[in-house]
Amino acid sequence: MINLVLIGIGTGNPDHVTFQGAQAIRSAELILIPRKGKNKADLAGVREEIIDKVTETPPKIAYFDIPERRANDGYLRGVDEWHDAIALRWQEAIAKYPGARTVALLIWGDPSLYDSSLRIAARLKPQPNTQVIPGITALQALTAAHAMPINEIGAPYLVTTGRRIRDEGWPDDVNTIAVMLDGKCSFQTLDLPDYNIWWGAYVGMQEQILIKGPLVNVADEILQTRSDARDQHGWIMDIYVLKKREK
Repeated sequence: MINLVLIGIGTGNPDHVTFQGAQAIRSAELILIPRKGKNKADLAGVREEIIDKVTETPPKIAYFDIPERRANDGYLRGVDEWHDAIALRWQEAIAKYPGARTVALLIWGDPSLYDSSLRIAARLKPQPNTQVIPGITALQALTAAHAMPINEIGAPYLVTTGRRIRDEGWPDDVNTIAVMLDGKCSFQTLDLPDYNIWWGAYVGMQEQILIKGPLVNVADEILQTRSDARDQHGWIMDIYVLKKREK
């Protein structure tokens, strides 16, 4: 049985890696690094930079290509099949190093929040002994960058996705939401004058971009800034918090 270690690495800043995470990287015999195409080569580069920073003698690295996700059979079925395909890529990469007993993956943010690595690990056969090293989430990095508390006193907040905002609108019974995995800027579907936004891209990295204010005033700026940044870097990771404005 192999030991599979999922290491949260924060949002791309090597300083986000905890002491526990750094020790887990040093202890790994093999590290799997995903490749997502030429436009996202920087993402593999960030992982390599982290490994170089925390190790004197880097462990072996196995690269694997992320398969494309099919969308013609419905969202949930497409994700389920995609996870199967990624698990197969993991197994193929690990099989090339039969002597590696401790295998690690460097997970963006934290493995527990809107990340599929634990679900993919559960599909491996035989089942590995899986360990999770927590990391700084994109949400934590965003609220720190804006120096803001996410919740009002005694009040809940909801973490959701852009797809759910587009499909279902503003959720009931909350005044604050954090939106992840939103490649379509789904805040455009809301009544803009009703909300304030705290938006960030590449949060915690040198490329960090932050915009905040009444949504009706800054929505167009966010759209243009996001488009320009994606064109410049070939990829973008962003997240935002919305709060209802008092009337």
